[in-house]
Amino acid sequence: MPTKPRLTMLKGLLPFLRPYRTQFFLAGVALVVAALATLSIPYAFKQMIDLGFGATGSQSQGQIDLYFLALFGVASVMAVATAARFYAVSWLGERVTADIRAAVYGHVLKQSPQFFETTRTGEVLSRLTTDTTLIQTVVGTSISMGLRNLLMFIGGLAMMMITSFKLSIIIIVMLLAVVLPIVYFGRRVRKLSRDSQDRVADASALAGEVLNAMPTVQAFTQEAQEIARFGATVNTAFATAIQRIRARSLLTVIAILLIFGAIVFVLWLGAYAVIEGRMTGGDLGQFVLYSVMVAGAIGGLAEVMGDVQRAAGATERLLELFATESHIQSPDHPHALPPPTGQGAALTLQDVCFNYPSRPLTPALDHVSIDIHPGETIAVVGPSGAGKTTLFQLLLRFYDPQQGRIMLDGVDIRQLALNDLRHAIGIVPQDSVTFSANALENIRYGRPSASDEEVIAAARLAAAHEFIEKLPEGYQSFLGERGVRLSGGQRQRIAIARAMLKNPPLLLLDEATSALDAESERLVQGALEAAMQGRTTLIIAHRLATVQRADRIIVMEDGRIVETGTHEALVAKGGLYAHLAALQFHAVA
Repeated sequence: MPTKPRLTMLKGLLPFLRPYRTQFFLAGVALVVAALATLSIPYAFKQMIDLGFGATGSQSQGQIDLYFLALFGVASVMAVATAARFYAVSWLGERVTADIRAAVYGHVLKQSPQFFETTRTGEVLSRLTTDTTLIQTVVGTSISMGLRNLLMFIGGLAMMMITSFKLSIIIIVMLLAVVLPIVYFGRRVRKLSRDSQDRVADASALAGEVLNAMPTVQAFTQEAQEIARFGATVNTAFATAIQRIRARSLLTVIAILLIFGAIVFVLWLGAYAVIEGRMTGGDLGQFVLYSVMVAGAIGGLAEVMGDVQRAAGATERLLELFATESHIQSPDHPHALPPPTGQGAALTLQDVCFNYPSRPLTPALDHVSIDIHPGETIAVVGPSGAGKTTLFQLLLRFYDPQQGRIMLDGVDIRQLALNDLRHAIGIVPQDSVTFSANALENIRYGRPSASDEEVIAAARLAAAHEFIEKLPEGYQSFLGERGVRLSGGQRQRIAIARAMLKNPPLLLLDEATSALDAESERLVQGALEAAMQGRTTLIIAHRLATVQRADRIIVMEDGRIVETGTHEALVAKGGLYAHLAALQFHAVA
């Protein structure tokens, strides 16, 4: 992509920069003061050399004292202004980056599951960390350094022209000859730096993948192979880093030789000019200092441009993420749910058809109609791929059906605010989620305002209190990343307690007891039956023993409802349910 369009991407940062106009103005003032103070130092040296050293006796001593005091005063102003500029721009960099990260994270959390079907989580995390860090470098450092170097270049060049126009033309030509190879090698160093970072990232990704699968690695005795793989990746990163170090070493040699060679040559010309009386020693010293400033400013601008280009690319990727809008949105004027009656919610599905975006030709639900009364317990059974979990995803409005509608207490769920809809629903998923927090906070996630006593009561109902109490620190025990310190059944009971604490009028149980042993299942089943009182419950279960006492059983196959009735009626009917029941109960027998 061409440089110009990439740089225009930085305009996308303006909404994050506008709130801090005052801070930018103050940083700009400090920047100008520091630049002017720096530019005045060579002039002070000229006066000190020509007037201080050129005077005699007591007059010379007085002149030297005066100009050294003046030089110290200028340095003091420069120090204070530079410190103020550094603080202001560093604050801006950190503040703007924090705002961008918060905005990106908030935007991603509002995306529907369809977004995560096509976007890798690692890619989102990379944009959230690496890309925002590049932007932080530009806002917090590069913009300030770029403006400073620009001021130093313009001011230094002007003062060089005033001091000696002839030497200025010569050194400008030489600096161009010096800067071009430095810029060329600088780009190569930046490319190798990115390659080195990529190789280190590869090693980190490999290590993270293996560490998260340690039981599998050890069970298949693949430790030696994984060590060899990681060693090869690390060596590749090392080889790439050595290339970068060599290129940077060569760049350092070239830069020092060319820059100091140019300065020495101009100094040689200037020395002859002083001998011939065409300029004073002070003029020569001033000219050399300004030429050093200009050379440094050109090199600094080239480096800043590289950072700006990388930040433009990072901004482009972030803007692409911001441009992604979820297909699932709350309506502009949402309806309200009727006040809860304490008897559960009424639920109606009217001729619902749905295809997943990733499988547009395969119907996940095909003309499904269900009418569920408040307080009713409905079991949904059927073979894998029948559409049971899809049904739950539509109820939570993770997706919208292509045809038909879903009514909750008589209101189309598309007319409800997403928060209102999901507040009214509690779910225990098949793959329970445990956060990196203690047991108390993991359960409290169902209702953040709940007291400790309410959390413990929910844990008792879910048969989780006993094993939590046996943890080293009880409810304050850290459960580990993804709950690695718990068994599958214990994690499931944490999820059940979380749903019970939420206390919604509609409860969805997706294989809620699938990870429990027989004793735990008995305990939790009793707890669930108590929790079902006064609410509408939908249960997905492959183990039919857990749904026999449901008010109705809905049997699904290939996205369609093929049978409906009680356990006894469906068994007597001799259809799909009877076949599934015969397989399971015969296997148990």
